[in-house]
Amino acid sequence: MSLIERLIFELGPWSWWILGLILIGLEILAPGTFFLWFGVAAILVGTLALFVELSWQVSLLLFLAVAIASLVASRLFFRGIRADEGDPGLNRRGSRYVGRTFVLDEPIIDGYGRIHIDDTIWRVKGPDCGGGSKVRVTNTEGTVLVVEPADG
Repeated sequence: MSLIERLIFELGPWSWWILGLILIGLEILAPGTFFLWFGVAAILVGTLALFVELSWQVSLLLFLAVAIASLVASRLFFRGIRADEGDPGLNRRGSRYVGRTFVLDEPIIDGYGRIHIDDTIWRVKGPDCGGGSKVRVTNTEGTVLVVEPADG
């Protein structure tokens, strides 16, 4: 009997716990909730084996059944959670201002001017307008806000 076989035999149900902890540790190194479910299945089989005498064949089949069932259940559960939830404009600050109306700080001359929004001065692009005019943001082009004169 090889060293590994003897070690598994002597550890008995605790070998499933060790395997489970190793698999959960792998989840930390390679996240994606894949190894997690195999680790949980190994710990469950190890816990059951502490109370019920199981042959290694039954233990292995039980491990595979629990691991596959938990993996499928997690995929079905996480399918309902949308990854696109959250703030779609998180890394595109200018897109948050589309549709809003602001007052120009500087006139738009030759298609470009400046506007002060919150704590930032933005470059704006649009038809020529005088300073103090109301403009509505219609789009963004990189860090430039595209504006049009606002009614009223």
